[in-house]
Amino acid sequence: MKPVETTATPLVELRHVSKVYGAGESEVRALDGTELVIEHGEFVAIVGASGSGKSTCLNVLGCLDAPTSGNYLFQGVDVHSLTRDQRALLRRHYFGFVFQGFNLLARTSAIENVELPLVYRHVGLSERRLLALQALEEVGLGARAHHTPAELSGGQQQRVAIARAIVTNPLLLLADEPTGNLDSARKRDTMQLLIDLNRRRGITIVVVTHEADIADYARRIVRFHDGVIESDTLTGQGEQTGEGAA
Repeated sequence: MKPVETTATPLVELRHVSKVYGAGESEVRALDGTELVIEHGEFVAIVGASGSGKSTCLNVLGCLDAPTSGNYLFQGVDVHSLTRDQRALLRRHYFGFVFQGFNLLARTSAIENVELPLVYRHVGLSERRLLALQALEEVGLGARAHHTPAELSGGQQQRVAIARAIVTNPLLLLADEPTGNLDSARKRDTMQLLIDLNRRRGITIVVVTHEADIADYARRIVRFHDGVIESDTLTGQGEQTGEGAA
């Protein structure tokens, strides 16, 4: 199940992927023959109206949902050929997830929240504490390591969530409406942080958003409409914005 270790192979490839819910008159084609390739190190925004298929696409990419037909290849490995346990290991070792609602444990400190993925990987206490602190420092929250979510602002909570997502050094970071619960200033801060991580660490980032101004931070925008990719464009905005953040 080990992915092919070569940048010549696309990180992500969807080949004629469809996802169908229901049957007959109630059938909904959330994805309809999607073809998508994402290379190592890209920063991609997936956009579209509610029900366009963007979140379904993200769920397929994150192995949170399986396509009805077609193939999903991750570094050349056909994900459909993996067992459920192997797909879980794929998520654990190669993916990071950031969600709109932060999904932090309320009574647990920031550093303990960030440690969670390392607990699942059976990393020892001293090592995971060090790695979690390093991740928090990378997102600018080293001084808040022992604060609970209730003691942090919304923007700070999202930074803790991002630290948790990168603490395992994933190849692919998937962010589902990561700025949806933030004000304008914190939205900018969050997107600048993602740009910085993409540039410095080389983490491939895919952001799902319905907000045009958030999509503009990406270098590439993939637009869905009724389960079909309507457009796929390079913007150059991610590089320009990233330069301004340096």
